[in-house]
Amino acid sequence: MKIKNHIIDKTSKVFIIAELSANHNGSIDVALETIKAAKRAGADCIKLQTYTADTITIDSDKDDFLIKGTIWDGQKLHQLYQEAYTPWEWHETLFKAAEAEGLVCFSSPFDPTSVDLLESLNTPAYKIASFEITDIPLIELVASKGKPVIISTGIAEESDIELALAACRRMGNNDIALLKCTSSYPAPIEEANMVMVKDMAERFGVITGLSDHTMGSTVPIVATCFGAKIIEKHFILDRSIGGPDASFSMNEAEFTAMVKSVREAEAAIGVVDYALTDKQVKGKDFCRSLYVTNAVKAGEIFTTDNVRSVRPGFGLHPKYYSEILGKTANKDLEKGERFSLDFIK
Repeated sequence: MKIKNHIIDKTSKVFIIAELSANHNGSIDVALETIKAAKRAGADCIKLQTYTADTITIDSDKDDFLIKGTIWDGQKLHQLYQEAYTPWEWHETLFKAAEAEGLVCFSSPFDPTSVDLLESLNTPAYKIASFEITDIPLIELVASKGKPVIISTGIAEESDIELALAACRRMGNNDIALLKCTSSYPAPIEEANMVMVKDMAERFGVITGLSDHTMGSTVPIVATCFGAKIIEKHFILDRSIGGPDASFSMNEAEFTAMVKSVREAEAAIGVVDYALTDKQVKGKDFCRSLYVTNAVKAGEIFTTDNVRSVRPGFGLHPKYYSEILGKTANKDLEKGERFSLDFIK
């Protein structure tokens, strides 16, 4: 998978996305400052969401459209999305601002008109949000554009994932990534289930990663260790500005710390290699080896009193110890001499 100049594969660095979402709180100036802050924090990408209240839901007073069981309880869907949406007339400005900062910018579309807008801006990729994984016509439309498709799996059963992948592949698009996601806001860390990152990669044969709503950096670090190649976190200048997503978004200092931790985790994972580095070879100086530990006269027997396995490691390998005991010395030996098989009569 290639998104602009970023290659994303099993050997690449983690591609880190700062999700702007509603964290502009209705101000384009805040949105632009957030893009600059995301760059400072080490993000590779800023991601938008492209919808209006009327393209994502309908304005209805029926009980079905009243939010229950979330941090937005009591609001109507239309009311929430009217508050949270990113005005479409901002998109071109935000795309250009991201490019000026050296950041990738793309978005999550929610209907065909939003796809049209993003195509007009030459978006380099598409994100399918968790709750849209069942919208097969939308996924087919997005996949038909021939660009990478990143799909969150927050509310998906295995069959939903299979249907979404099949929709992409029917359109001839195999540039697909799946992001493990827990669709709770914020998400409990015990529900993160990061082992799924590795399992989905093996089960479905795609790049995998994390779309994270937990608090802190722990889950992104664990995801990295399980092979995540994309990590997405909600990003905000300052939670005090408020907004629908503020409570589970990272500020600049927190995001910066997360990026640092993820990069350190990548470095720590390394590769399967039993060869020693130069430093590790030098460290063998301090391993165990066989030394003469009490003076020995020619003709004396080697015993546990006069030959031992001790540090440092310049003497004979301890694997010979049982062969040496009971043998006779062929010359006088001083305490502290490195033992050698040549000392045996």
